[in-house]
Amino acid sequence: MQKQNTESTIAQNKKALHDYFVLETYEAGIELHGTEVKSLRQGKCNLKDAWCSIDSGEIFVNGMHISPYDHGNIFNRDPMRKRKLLMHKKEIMKLFGTIKQEGLTLIPLSVYFKNGRAKVKVGLCKGKKLYDKRDVAAKKEAQRNIERGLKERLR
Repeated sequence: MQKQNTESTIAQNKKALHDYFVLETYEAGIELHGTEVKSLRQGKCNLKDAWCSIDSGEIFVNGMHISPYDHGNIFNRDPMRKRKLLMHKKEIMKLFGTIKQEGLTLIPLSVYFKNGRAKVKVGLCKGKKLYDKRDVAAKKEAQRNIERGLKERLR
């Protein structure tokens, strides 16, 4: 019997896609406690100002807010605590070298459940300048106008 690949997205970091160019993406597990998992299943997660750091060969996500579970009492953890990400040591060392050499940033892009396990999609990102953001907005507007014109023409 085959396993089903089920993925359900909990939260996405739309601000990161606006502020950064995503060069590569990696999938990492996340170390959570019981009430945090229950809160994630309810969809109570915010990645807006989150970033990743590498300390002594381990990778952590900072600034990720997981709201306390409603029915959890003394077992609730601090919503803004550092959470350890689970990746292979070789991947972490490769990322560490790339970040130090090229001045890139690790940003969590989304949190989702895959086969019942909480995962984080981490992006290796380069910051956008203001003119890059304007250029992207102009391209989106032009594409919207083209689609509107085609829709009107087909009527």
